[in-house]
Amino acid sequence: MSSTLHKMILEGEHQTQDFKYCISDSKKIAKSLVAFANTDGGRLLIGVKDNGNIAGVRSEEEYYMIESAAKIYSKPEIRFTTRQHHVAGKIVLEVRVESSSEKPHYAKDDSGKWLAYYRQGDENKLANKIMIEVWRKQKSPRGILINYSADEQFLLDYLDKNDTISQSAFSRKAGITYRKAEKIISDFLVLGILKPVFSDQKMLFSLSEGFDREEWDNKSYGP
Repeated sequence: MSSTLHKMILEGEHQTQDFKYCISDSKKIAKSLVAFANTDGGRLLIGVKDNGNIAGVRSEEEYYMIESAAKIYSKPEIRFTTRQHHVAGKIVLEVRVESSSEKPHYAKDDSGKWLAYYRQGDENKLANKIMIEVWRKQKSPRGILINYSADEQFLLDYLDKNDTISQSAFSRKAGITYRKAEKIISDFLVLGILKPVFSDQKMLFSLSEGFDREEWDNKSYGP
């Protein structure tokens, strides 16, 4: 086994690496490709079991299934590169995906729905509406116009005194619609004012470490 492949396998599965024993369904692979593209990028090692043992692949067949996953079952299309690792007569196919500037990417599921995913730790998770809005706003040429109203102030005041808040809690406590809470939170995420905090049950939000409330208020209200 090459030292490069050995080192990668010893890392196990994590934020930017996933093992696949084999490819039996291009739609499942599309989910992984989309999650990597929507997050930090990453690599799939095809022909490696969850425990790190090498099973090997039929590289030509596996490649075409990955190509189908990237081009047919992903939207927009996922760009990827491949590399073969030869180990004791077996082949491990390495598939690399870069973090995309075209987020959000969607994968087609068994029912024909297009769903967006992101990578958290060693799992692919379904993206919520706030994450999708953030990705859309990040690539928008129009930028973001903030109306610094009482609702935005309420959110910052609350997070000055509390560690986190959920979208539903913000909507309820501020007395605003769920959709307006989504817009304010997604705007603040794009501007780096907030950061997501992932929990097992839901996504929470907290102030970013580098956010300076006094400086923000001065810019918003002027001298």
